[in-house]
Parts: sequence; structure tokens; C-alpha cells
Amino acid sequence: MKRLFAALIVNLLLLAAPGAAARANDRAPLVILISLDGFRPDYLDRGVTPNLSALAARGISAAMRPSFPTKTFPNHWTLVTGQRPDRHGIVGNRMEDPARPGEVFTMASDDPFWWNAASPIWIDAEAAGIRTATMFWPGSNVGWGGLRPARPYAPIENGKRPQDWTQFNAEVTATQRIETVLDWMRRPAAIRPQLVTLYFDTVDSAGHEFGPDDPRTTEVIATLDADLGRLIDGLRKLRRKADLVIVADHGMAAISSERTVALDVIADSTLFRLIESGPYASMVPTPGNEEKLAAAMLKPHEHMECWRREQIPERLAFGRNPRVPPLFCLAEPGWTIAPTAPPLPFAGGAHGYDQAMPEMAALFIAAGPHIRSAGTLTPFDNVDVEPLLRRLLGMQLDPDVDGSDAPFSQVLRK
Repeated sequence: MKRLFAALIVNLLLLAAPGAAARANDRAPLVILISLDGFRPDYLDRGVTPNLSALAARGISAAMRPSFPTKTFPNHWTLVTGQRPDRHGIVGNRMEDPARPGEVFTMASDDPFWWNAASPIWIDAEAAGIRTATMFWPGSNVGWGGLRPARPYAPIENGKRPQDWTQFNAEVTATQRIETVLDWMRRPAAIRPQLVTLYFDTVDSAGHEFGPDDPRTTEVIATLDADLGRLIDGLRKLRRKADLVIVADHGMAAISSERTVALDVIADSTLFRLIESGPYASMVPTPGNEEKLAAAMLKPHEHMECWRREQIPERLAFGRNPRVPPLFCLAEPGWTIAPTAPPLPFAGGAHGYDQAMPEMAALFIAAGPHIRSAGTLTPFDNVDVEPLLRRLLGMQLDPDVDGSDAPFSQVLRK
């Protein structure tokens, strides 16, 4: 009888174990990191964002300082690595590396060589046993830590990615992106991600095309807010309690053809190769022309200041990485540096300016079961987001990052 009773208890425990494991996973942290590219904090003041404003009211919000340069790829990589661009190596949307002469990094580059200097949080989360999924995020398609062989058509060797990831395509609609995330949330607990990223580019695109103050940009902001409302409602119907961390990579400043610095009237175009231009210009002198270019560019100019790489001001925390070109110029907010004067008039928006400028401030909102309602926080640097994500996921903090969880020490629930 004792043996029969013992066997019965064992069988009951075995039958209960899968359900218990599933319930435990249901209670595990769920963090959804959402990027609204180019979304300024003051966009919330336009009266068209009821869903974002409600999240801010029941959680926390801030005008977050981006890292320099205030560009898309550098800041998205900072948000998930906790390191500034000068350390993690994605120093621009377009760049070169002395170790790979003749190659150029663009926003389509997925060779791990460019990305391997700092690990994104999904790599560390997976190593800690936390399943991750990325519905777009710059760099999430990269086989991180891997190597691209020299032989043609060979796959990346030893690269690591999230368990689920998607290759970016701007034609994938907001609805499709949201439904993908909700489909992940419908999975059985054992294969349901606990860390998810979600990316939207429409506000940035509208800001570039129309300018940040144009009514058409406001319409796009309203549409995106409604899309986020559908995500929030979908999570509620699925009974998925998530900590939502909503960020932007940078802000947006109004630009015009009337505010252009033309490089060809300052220096002969044969003296340099132009890597990037716009709010800033990064330049590589052509052989033998280093001093001629410096003589032309380093003297005072209206609406623009230039430096040798090693003399870039400390406030920008930029210039020690060898991928930063030898000569760098930064325009005043609202001004554009271009190879020549624009042939046709234009108006729109741009980013890439000094990260301390109000126009470059980035949206930050966080709300969820582990975040207290604490109102507006003092502005902080975006390197602090990665430590926040670790705290929400129950991961150990990384002592090697540039950020800290200090801005959130009083607003997180145990």
C-alpha cells in the first residue's frame, strides 16, 4: 500500500509539473522595449497622444538626452548596450574603419565586424536564460560575435541573435509589426519571449520630410499613438502584464535651404573625402592634403565649428574611436552642412546636432507592473536605459556600461 501511495504521489507531481512550470513562466518578467524613431518629448504637448500620455501618467516620463552623434544607428545601439557610440563603435549611420580600408558601413551593413565591440542586451539575456525577440531594431539582424568568412556566399560563423528576429523593411505596416508581437504573446509559456523590441520609423520619416512643426507630422504622431493603443489593448485582452519602456533615439530640428553651409566655398573638394554631411560633416583628407584642409576648415566659420578628431570637445564624448574621421565639423541647430549650395529650395527636419540642444531631446516613457507612478523624472542620458532593462528583467547589472540605474532607483517595485 505504501508503494502504491508513493507511486501515486510521484505521478501526480509529474502531471502537475508542466502546468506549474507554465504558471511560473507566466509570472516571469515581460519587458517590451519600443522605439519611436525621432519622437521629441514635446510632441506629447500637441493633444494627439492619449495613449502615450496615459502611459506617462501612470508611470514615468522624461526628456532623455541622446548620445552624440544624435543619429539613428549610434543611439539605437547605445540604448541596448549602455555604451556611448565612441565605445561601442557605431559612430555614425555611415562610417569607415582603418582596419578595413575600402569598405563603408551603411545602415544596411550586417557584417558582425562593425558591431562586435559591445554586446546588446538580447545577447546577454539569452545567455541568462531569458528568451528574446526583436520586431525590428537596428543591429538585431546581426549575427553578433560572429565572423563573416572571406569566401563568397558563406554564412556568418558563430554569430548569435535573438531567438526570434525580423529583417527590417519599412513597408511592413504598424499593424503587421504589432500583430507579430501579439502573436509572440499568444505562444505557450515555454517559447514565449520575455524581452521584446518593437520599432516604428514613421514619425522620424515625417519629421525629415515635413519638419517637426508641420501639421502633417502631427497627424503621423496621432496615428502612431492610435497604433500603440491597439498594442496596449491587445496585451490587456491576452492578460499579458508587460513593463513597457518607450524611447526615441533623438529629436528633430527644422531645417531650410536658407540655412546651409556650403563646403565648396570653404575648401577645395579635392582636399578631402566627405563621409557624412548634414547637421555635421566628417571628412578624410586626401593624401598629402592634411594641412591644407586643416588650414581651411579649422578657422572660424559662421554657423559651424570644426575640430581635429582628437580636439572634439569633451561634452560630446566623441572622437577617441578610430572610426571617427580625422576632421569633424558640427553645425548650429537648424543649419545644414552640404558639399555645395542647394540647387533647389527645401524645408524639412534633421538630427545629428549637439545632444544638449533641446531640439535633440528624445522621448522616454515607462509604465507597467514593476514601475511606480512617479511623474516626470529629471532628464538623464540614454546610456541609463540598458541598466533599467536589466533591473526589470531581474538580470545583474553590467559594470562595464557607461550608464547607471540611478535615475530609476526610487521608481521600481520589487
